[in-house]
Amino acid sequence: MNASSTPATVVEFLVRNVREQPDKPAIWFRRSGGIVERTWSEIGRDVVRAGQALASLGVTPGDRVAFISSNRYEWPICDLAILGIGAVHLPIHNTLTGPQMRFQIADSGARVVIVAGDEQAAKLAAADPLPPNIRFVSLDATKVPLGGAAIPQLSELAALPDDAAFSSGLDRLATATRADALATILYTSGTTGEPKGVMLSHGNLASNAAGMVRDFDGPNESQSDRRLNMLPLSHIFARTCDLYACLVGASELAFADSPQTAVADSVTFHPTFINAVPYFYEKVMRTLIDDGRANIPGALPEMLGGHLRCCCSGGAPLPTHVAQFFVEHGLLLIQGYGLTESSPVITMNTPRVFRHGTIGRPLSGVEVRIGDDGEILSRGPQIMLGYWNRPEETAAALQDGWLHTGDLGEIDADGFVRITGRKKELIVTSGGKKIVPSAVESLLTSDTLIRQAAVIGDGRNYLTALVVPNRDALAAALVDAGHAATSDDACRHPAAEALVLERIRLRTTNLSHYEQVRRIALVEREFSVEREELTLTMKMRRATIAANFAAEIERLYAADAK
Repeated sequence: MNASSTPATVVEFLVRNVREQPDKPAIWFRRSGGIVERTWSEIGRDVVRAGQALASLGVTPGDRVAFISSNRYEWPICDLAILGIGAVHLPIHNTLTGPQMRFQIADSGARVVIVAGDEQAAKLAAADPLPPNIRFVSLDATKVPLGGAAIPQLSELAALPDDAAFSSGLDRLATATRADALATILYTSGTTGEPKGVMLSHGNLASNAAGMVRDFDGPNESQSDRRLNMLPLSHIFARTCDLYACLVGASELAFADSPQTAVADSVTFHPTFINAVPYFYEKVMRTLIDDGRANIPGALPEMLGGHLRCCCSGGAPLPTHVAQFFVEHGLLLIQGYGLTESSPVITMNTPRVFRHGTIGRPLSGVEVRIGDDGEILSRGPQIMLGYWNRPEETAAALQDGWLHTGDLGEIDADGFVRITGRKKELIVTSGGKKIVPSAVESLLTSDTLIRQAAVIGDGRNYLTALVVPNRDALAAALVDAGHAATSDDACRHPAAEALVLERIRLRTTNLSHYEQVRRIALVEREFSVEREELTLTMKMRRATIAANFAAEIERLYAADAK
């Protein structure tokens, strides 16, 4: 496909595939214990039907439609239907709490909310009332009412189109949107802890997916690939690099039941390509080593289905030793880099051109430079329109057309980019989850038992915290719980950590599971300016704290390293 004929939106890619190869398998998934296959034609009919159902609810171009579901066949159907009628898709992470979901729905001004079923409906029902005049619809039958009424099923609102209606529906899909129109809003953590809505256009999404497929495979674009999707489609990484890449390449997508079943699902679906976060690859490596199979020839490729030509990592830094382990055991593992604000891919390694320890080279048509302060800056057709209703934050992130990524880096003589640090304070776990530590810490220190707290978790699988307790209050709480304790020995009391951790869990009950603090270490002295752990304005110097308490932090994660 030459540049002049490249579709301008991901919906146009769908229409192209339906018309050019209607009977080619496109999506595979499990349902009712069996494996189900859907062709491009079947997908197109389901998208047209879902678009008609949304139109019957009064959805018009520009309206925001929230969608709350784990990965399933209906996820891409609803996504493409929303985009195909010119509405704006607001995908909400299925793991969020009810109040977190409510914030995004209210902040975006969503007109319709699609839930998967009982679980998501119950979360919203338990949250504060949503703004009036929102229509609710579900994928599965549910008895949980929302907005004072029963929730209809999406499938009840429109029938499968006949051939004539299908053909005209495809025509509408191909022409309903423009490349410069807003396509989606994705909420991501901000520096204040309150999520910001990243606005991406149809052109942002299509150009990024097309550029990634083109650069990755070169001129010989493969339509025989089968990607295994294990990451949430509500994140832009999986949405662009799994779903939209399959639309662009007219290749196949197989849904894993969950990230936890991805290894078994690989054996079932025999993917040729996997996108995952570093934690998945580390877990695969540890499993082979622990089982004594690491030195068996072919054990690693066989473990992942036996047909992989490449594995890609994103969402968090990939440890070089993990990439080397994969290469030494018969599989190429490379990494790329991006942000939600960049749709997401900015740079990537490819099977033809890669360098371990780097995040690759910029996509064709994407510019990357290093700012005067060492920050990685990027501009190109993939850069967001801005933040929803946040002009000041948009102006700070986009300066003279350049996206300020918040990451520090360098570019070598061959154009490979390397990340050297993080300018922003966000924690990025090994699973790719982004967390604002100050927001979690403020909840911890709101408890009378806790004077100071430093949340740890960058590059790790879960959060821990260094906690400086109020010794007098901790001793009193231990005594109230039936233990003999004094202020001097409260930190060292055998029951102290469990007591404080329980108080933390109560304070953070409305946070998502990946924002929860799993383990703590009680610190007997306060963080101080004298030790350069605090600035003169009492802001934490996280790197210094991590260095000063390195032994305590390693003990918090020691059980996972065995």
